[in-house]
Amino acid sequence: MMRLGRAGRELLRWGRGGAAPRRGAEVLVSAAGGESSGIAEILMNRPHARNSLGKVFVNELFSALEQLRFDEKVRVVVFKSEVKGVFCAGADLKERAQMDDAEVGHFVKRLRNLMDEIAALPVPTIAAIDGYALGGGLELALACDLRVAASSAKMGLIETTRGLLPGAGGTQRLPRCVGIGLAKELIFTGRQVDGQQAASMGLVNHTVPQNNEGDAAYQRALTLAKEILPQAPFAVKMGKLAINRGMEVDIASGMAIEGMCYAQNIPTRDRQEGMAAFREKRQPQFIGK
Repeated sequence: MMRLGRAGRELLRWGRGGAAPRRGAEVLVSAAGGESSGIAEILMNRPHARNSLGKVFVNELFSALEQLRFDEKVRVVVFKSEVKGVFCAGADLKERAQMDDAEVGHFVKRLRNLMDEIAALPVPTIAAIDGYALGGGLELALACDLRVAASSAKMGLIETTRGLLPGAGGTQRLPRCVGIGLAKELIFTGRQVDGQQAASMGLVNHTVPQNNEGDAAYQRALTLAKEILPQAPFAVKMGKLAINRGMEVDIASGMAIEGMCYAQNIPTRDRQEGMAAFREKRQPQFIGK
């Protein structure tokens, strides 16, 4: 185990999945199907506060991201809640009430940095939303590349109902996801939507009926992750980079970014393997190099 800054807070190292969450742990890193599968899971486990974004919880999320960022075995990361009925309830308002104005500003900036770190992970990320994803919880999901939700899940940037506005990327990522007009409507009203509504507006990629175990979105997220796994890892990373950077600039600049990413992919062994497999009419065996 790797012990974090506070006694009793522990983080499971990547590749030692399958263990039950330990008492006091708020974030765990595990491997779905064993280390060799290539799927890492960030498991959020703060049941007494519904996975709300408190200081310790945020610190452990930062540590989890740092652990996975440079691990070449990791090809997909799935964010999953260990708390039934909730993905992440947003800011820890009880903790926030104890902060002065300066502390609030500093902590919200740290939350914004956390969401940027999630978005900057080089591999694809999937949020499995099996329950409530409100405020900062939805901002966390929006920082992921893909989102899967149970039809019964509830999502919304509800900050205006608390005298706030989204401060961890919601005002920027939601319009890029659903369009500016709809994003304004959702943020101005603080409205919550279910999984079906979220899918119809493009907020999530897939919605699924909830199952008896309460993990239908997680199971669908795993299926989606397994569709990504066979593809060339470096090409996937470059595709993600080209899309993310290209969305922030004009199309001519975006084409130049795509060209630079493509150029980096040309000399890879995986590209050569892909071409050889095509000629030989067999499945390619990619190694990520």
